[in-house]
Amino acid sequence: MKSVCIKLTNQKTVKYLLEELDNFEIENIYFSCKKFKIYYNVIIHYKGKNLNLFLKSLAEMLSFTIIDLYEENIIKNLIKSEYFYFEPYERQKIANITSEDLYELEEAVYPPKKRFKIIYQILYDYLNSNRSIILKGFITFRIKAYFETLLEQIDKSVSKFIVEKEYAEFISLLKIYVNSEKSTCKEVHLIYYNFKPILLDENKNIIKIEDDSLSSKYLSDITFSSNDYTLNTLLNLVPKKIHIHLIDENIDEFINTLKLIFEERVDFCNDCEICKIYQKRPAIKT
Repeated sequence: MKSVCIKLTNQKTVKYLLEELDNFEIENIYFSCKKFKIYYNVIIHYKGKNLNLFLKSLAEMLSFTIIDLYEENIIKNLIKSEYFYFEPYERQKIANITSEDLYELEEAVYPPKKRFKIIYQILYDYLNSNRSIILKGFITFRIKAYFETLLEQIDKSVSKFIVEKEYAEFISLLKIYVNSEKSTCKEVHLIYYNFKPILLDENKNIIKIEDDSLSSKYLSDITFSSNDYTLNTLLNLVPKKIHIHLIDENIDEFINTLKLIFEERVDFCNDCEICKIYQKRPAIKT
């Protein structure tokens, strides 16, 4: 017979484990829960012959427990420890980005392969040679590799957060500029096809896209490649209206940025005479 005692301090975890044990698919399992001093002791007795299967199943169950019930707080604590200089609301945003990216990184499969494998193997090795486990202590001191994996992702999330923050500040500054400057033209048509722009004035004449960095209305590390020059031209003109003709109906980061900066000045079209003319063309060359 193999007996294992899981020591817990959290009632939520106790309830989770007892429900999991109720649904355990291995026969000859007997379990109980008794509180002694500060710990809830979930005691599991296995009277079967396949000890390896029992240990694998128990390690799997506890791996799920750590990911489901503890990972969110582990991420928050790591961020608070490593990036203490961020404001609380910023740390929460970084935590949200981390959780979302971890989910996408594992292609939305459950359990998450890499993290689950790390925890599972350490738990299996531990349970193979120990009769009891203090879960909170095990998480704190025994799964360093798991923490390192989370921290790698947190570092990436911090970089992503900083870029997003700079982008938001960049948009805010340009909105202030657009709303404070006098318009030099009534309207502009932006033909956008295959990620390439053409600008037309209200008389349908081509507007030269200004590519002189000295005339730039903004300085930023954020770039939209060749579309930077289009944005600068629009900032020089500050048109009252920008009609965006989406020839292939593709809305990318550049188009979304124009929407954020020029707001109600922007409208979209894909079925006017201008659209029909350019829809017949195989490509736009700039």
